[in-house]
Amino acid sequence: VQLQASGGGLVQTGGSLRISCTASGRTFSSGTMAWFRQAPGTEREIVAAIRWTGNTYYRDSVKGRFTISRDAAKTTMYLQMNSLKPEDAAVYYCATTSRALILSTVPDDTFYDDWGQGTQVTVSS
Repeated sequence: VQLQASGGGLVQTGGSLRISCTASGRTFSSGTMAWFRQAPGTEREIVAAIRWTGNTYYRDSVKGRFTISRDAAKTTMYLQMNSLKPEDAAVYYCATTSRALILSTVPDDTFYDDWGQGTQVTVSS
């Protein structure tokens, strides 16, 4: 499976951005898909995830501002980011696994098998 992330860029505080992740070699019709992010000097952290059932997971700091979704063809995953804050700035990575992860394992990046190359999101204050 190859994942291609795109859509990152520079946005002002309070602005919006939508990033995408397109899969080749499989669809997002099973398993778990997620967005992680990593800022300089920090560990990679979960942002949001969506299971094949459509159930979603968000880290607390993005709840109500970010929305994870996938297209009907289940080949592209999105992360709509609204009300962006400087602390949201990071490289965002998409990841997927064929396993339907239980809630407690969703944030653990070791459970994901395939990763995209990352897309930079910069938020100016």
